[in-house]
Amino acid sequence: MHRFSPAMDALIEALRCLPGVGPKSAQRMALHLLERNREGAATLSRSLADAVERVGRCQQCRNLAEAVLCGICADTRRDASLLCIVETPGDILAIEQAGGYRGRYFVLMGHLSPIDGIGPEEIGLPLLEALARDGEVQEVILATNPTVEGEATAYYITRMLEPLIPRMSRIAHGVPLGGELEYVDGSTLAHAFSGRQPVPGS
Repeated sequence: MHRFSPAMDALIEALRCLPGVGPKSAQRMALHLLERNREGAATLSRSLADAVERVGRCQQCRNLAEAVLCGICADTRRDASLLCIVETPGDILAIEQAGGYRGRYFVLMGHLSPIDGIGPEEIGLPLLEALARDGEVQEVILATNPTVEGEATAYYITRMLEPLIPRMSRIAHGVPLGGELEYVDGSTLAHAFSGRQPVPGS
């Protein structure tokens, strides 16, 4: 079987660390960068090295940040009494782009998964509990993913924070706005029925 040079093989193998990138995709990326866009490859290399060096975690919410506090935690205009718990920094981006939420966040960087050795310590729950004990947070919104692991994580956090937080809520899951029932999958539809809300005035 034909092999590339050691440096090329190392690049292909390195690209496979990206989500959804298999051997063929990694090979195509490497060939594209070295055949057609060496300047882009050099920029990518510098930017990646710079980000790895400079980007850490916010000491308050665990979001990705270059300073002690991320931009959201450092923003005094945000409502510190409202805390939304998410699994990843990408979830924050989605909520911020949707607009309407002006509270703060706590990023788990994953979910509970005992089979993978991911317990409360690994997702920062001691820090979350300490944050809740400060007394500033009055409502926690659980926005973990609607997966088995996400639901189990939300349940664990609910039990942990119930004695400390006056109000706990879980984001709604179900039929998307503008969606047609015949195209909605069965588990989503079942979730929508179990989480149905009363009609105002009824």
